Amino acid sequence: MQALITLAAFLVTLGVLVSFHEYGHFLAARLCGVKVLRFALGFGKPLFTYTAKNGTEWVLAAIPLGGYVKLLDGRDSQQSIKPAERPESFDIKPLWQRSLIVAAGPFANFLLAVILFSVIYVSGVPQLPARLQAPPEQSIAAKLGVLAGDQVIGWQSLSTDYSGTPILEDFDPVPSWNALRWLLLDAVTGEQGFALEMLDVSGSRHIKSFKQSDLPVIAPESDPFKALGLLPQSSPPSEWTELKLGPVEALGFASQRVYLITKVSLRLMLGLFSGKTTLKQLGGPLSIADMAGKSAQVGWQPFMAFLALMSISIGLLNLLPLPMLDGGQLLYDGWELVVGKRISLSAQENLQKVGFLLLISLSLLALFNDLQRYLSS
Repeated sequence: MQALITLAAFLVTLGVLVSFHEYGHFLAARLCGVKVLRFALGFGKPLFTYTAKNGTEWVLAAIPLGGYVKLLDGRDSQQSIKPAERPESFDIKPLWQRSLIVAAGPFANFLLAVILFSVIYVSGVPQLPARLQAPPEQSIAAKLGVLAGDQVIGWQSLSTDYSGTPILEDFDPVPSWNALRWLLLDAVTGEQGFALEMLDVSGSRHIKSFKQSDLPVIAPESDPFKALGLLPQSSPPSEWTELKLGPVEALGFASQRVYLITKVSLRLMLGLFSGKTTLKQLGGPLSIADMAGKSAQVGWQPFMAFLALMSISIGLLNLLPLPMLDGGQLLYDGWELVVGKRISLSAQENLQKVGFLLLISLSLLALFNDLQRYLSS
């Protein structure tokens, strides 16, 4: 039964994320007057095909590991374009429209994350208080005198040259541990000092400042929360609060959360090139299926939160400047904007081959990491 739930959750995850991504390309193309020849979910042998009145072929294929939107394009040697259809061809559209169509896929993933988080906040979600446990010895919090039971109620970012006292009126409220967790990740990955407004067990208010020079360095296998000494204290459900917002307020709050998560995720992704994070952390389809299944079994809200996080990851991944990805096409567009002419088809084809090899290598590495985790567990 658990295997069936995991498989179903995995298929739903891929179906939702890929559909939304590709529909972003599709909708932008139609708005820009470009004809869409095919909208496909999955690869391989078609299981279902439907041709709409406008000529678009909708395909559901056997291998559910992606999808694509095929546009009318005069640069495609396999396409034969009728003179009447030429105005609907992708290649004759102005640069800004072509870039918009390419960027619309990743943008749709970020929009989906905002929608999913908004639904969670409108429905109401339990929140663990930002109450801290006793900090580990030698941690930054321990040296600053943070004690078990201290509850974080306010957050303030500190300037690089900070040397004074935080301004009490400038603290932003911290409603929960989840909110504090992402703020801490943002500060550590962005190397930004911060101050915390706290209430101790007696109700007295005090401030602890974590200077930029004191922050732990992000490194493979390191735990930034443990190094900071800021870890959540277990609380009974009766002490949890409910975050429930109106539709407009939820959209604003969700947008801020997606922006924050995107910043942190991007820094961690760039850490692969600086050595701050490791390729061992790269997860593949087995990890995605496992997380999808586990979150689905916990409840619909955790599953939607998982979908939102995955959607942000897919949006960021597709913006990487690698051939075969949307970011690679945007890189070509940037070249055209600067140089004034398009990159040649032969150069694109060669870069596509390199991009394909890179993506296959990363996919195999992710699968290898998955197998190592499951064989060693």
